[in-house]
Amino acid sequence: MVSKPKAFVTKPLFPSVCALLEQHVDAEYWTEPDRIPRAELLCRIADKDALLCLPTDKIDDELLDAGPKLHLVATVSVGYDHVNLDACTKRGVIVTNTPGVLTDTTADLAFALLMAVARRLVEGDAWTRSGTWNGLAFDTFLGADVWGKTLGIIGFGRIGQEMARRAIGFKMRVLYSSRNRAPDAVESELRAEFATMDTVLRESDFVSLHVPLLPATRHLISAENLAKMKPAAFLINTTRGPVVDEAALVHALETATIAGAGLDVYEQEPKVHPGLLARKDVVLAPHIGSATVETRTAMARVAVENAVAFFAGKKPPNALNAPKA
Repeated sequence: MVSKPKAFVTKPLFPSVCALLEQHVDAEYWTEPDRIPRAELLCRIADKDALLCLPTDKIDDELLDAGPKLHLVATVSVGYDHVNLDACTKRGVIVTNTPGVLTDTTADLAFALLMAVARRLVEGDAWTRSGTWNGLAFDTFLGADVWGKTLGIIGFGRIGQEMARRAIGFKMRVLYSSRNRAPDAVESELRAEFATMDTVLRESDFVSLHVPLLPATRHLISAENLAKMKPAAFLINTTRGPVVDEAALVHALETATIAGAGLDVYEQEPKVHPGLLARKDVVLAPHIGSATVETRTAMARVAVENAVAFFAGKKPPNALNAPKA
């Protein structure tokens, strides 16, 4: 009897997904509530053929050295900046991700952050719970309208386009900047105007970020670019934390260069800049852009389907690389 390939999973998946995985591989799971310690991960993968991981698991030369039998790394995420793709490719390790299935859910969260910071919902919730609210006051918790305003989208891929789709219902003008301009049909359907990033920053009431983390996008939102935004504008980030220079953002908020921010990701995640923690004009979420039962289940299933395809001798549907000959 041919033995099954061995896989290590750094976080238990949903039961139905685990059942699918276990039909094809011998799976071992990290079941503790806290993330797996690095030393433990390096030990556990020594004899594994595949690793199913999260964005919190760094895949680098050290890990690949510790797992010499690895043939597949399947990350349960769209972003893969935690994976050294070149190192994997050189060693013949296929890397896969889970695009598409979290698009709408992440756009929902981005728009929720936009609404929450504009209408001061978190502040209002805390005030109501405090027991000090004594009834309706005409000038209490005045926020900013969302409808009819200008939404600027930086990065017009799947999630950026869905953000634009949501803006239609709020009668918003949509400006976007992106490395590649969208087809005319997409612009027409989403009522979106292509513009330079400077124009997006200067004319938007809300700026929402949807770019991948690359060397060119690290600190894309710098002190210089924050200074181009309207004093009444809000910054929304659900992409990757290092896209924003957090120290510059704190300074921009302290000096009223911009009005507020809604953040789901952070530069030194899970650490959050103390200057952000102290501010009431910032809504902070714990990286929950895709955190719904439906979407996380779908992401886990896609990761497992990539692994199943690989061990069936097929190219995984979401392969990010190909081993060098």
